Amino acid sequence: MGTIRKEKAKIKLRLPDPGGRPFDLVAFGENSLDVLAAVAEWPCVDTKASLLRCAVRSGGQAATVAVACARLGWRTRYVGCLGDDVQADLVRSGLISEGVDPVTVNRPGTPTRTAVILVDAPSGRRTVLESRDVRLRVEPGDFGLEVFRSGRTLLVDATDVPAATAAARAARLARVPTFIDVDRVAEGVDELLAEIDVIVVSADFPKLFTGAASAGEGLARIEARFRPAVVVATLGPDGALARCRGREIHSPALDVAALDTTGAGDAFRAGLIAGWLRKGNGADLREILLYAHIVAGLNCRGIGAQSALPTAELMSRFPV
Repeated sequence: MGTIRKEKAKIKLRLPDPGGRPFDLVAFGENSLDVLAAVAEWPCVDTKASLLRCAVRSGGQAATVAVACARLGWRTRYVGCLGDDVQADLVRSGLISEGVDPVTVNRPGTPTRTAVILVDAPSGRRTVLESRDVRLRVEPGDFGLEVFRSGRTLLVDATDVPAATAAARAARLARVPTFIDVDRVAEGVDELLAEIDVIVVSADFPKLFTGAASAGEGLARIEARFRPAVVVATLGPDGALARCRGREIHSPALDVAALDTTGAGDAFRAGLIAGWLRKGNGADLREILLYAHIVAGLNCRGIGAQSALPTAELMSRFPV
């Protein structure tokens, strides 16, 4: 008997020509300086515990996507807000060292976003304790809209919803495909999702946002309401669940011995964008999801959101 081949799940969305834009990706949203602490067992209240590892690394949702795509060989720009402290200098210099073009505003007298991340060493799973000063909030007028039209794709997160909505709307009007990284329900997020072509959400978001009993049902409701080209829920070790043109697709995660899962979701989103840029128009969504899982899985082999993000050379060893 012959091999039964699944019908391709083609993304009904077109990429702008690479010659017409100075960047392949513009990522707008959160950055961070993370303190990562790995422990052998979860600490109890009012006790002391030994650290297995401790490190300070750059992170943040949009900043990590920008770095990941730059490592994969794409022309990348990051847009966001920093404080005016030493941490801000570290974040900005880190972006530049990775080949990312940073377009940032600095808030005087304001600390840069930081996070303390506790990593359970046996499983690699983490808990994030974050701190973001309200003065770091980005308003719609903080950046000229042209910056969001300067790439072939735009990724926004849902940290500052009105500004992200304005950015996505400007990009869409210029026929730039829009992606989102959203992991929580917030005021105005429905208006933001209406401007997004590829919606990527956390595992719980579809149920919380729609009231559905399952992630699959929630994704179907999101697809029916907003009509994106693709909607995806990341499920951690269970992979990802996607919908494209009314069809549901489950994609398994890469089986790796995770050292730290910090930034795995961000790496997955970067892999989606980079995979689509690589394959071009008419690509099979299943292949792009597989590429994204490999990027995310490889990133779990290091400490922090960005330290183990793979290069284009490393990814070339995988037949995707």
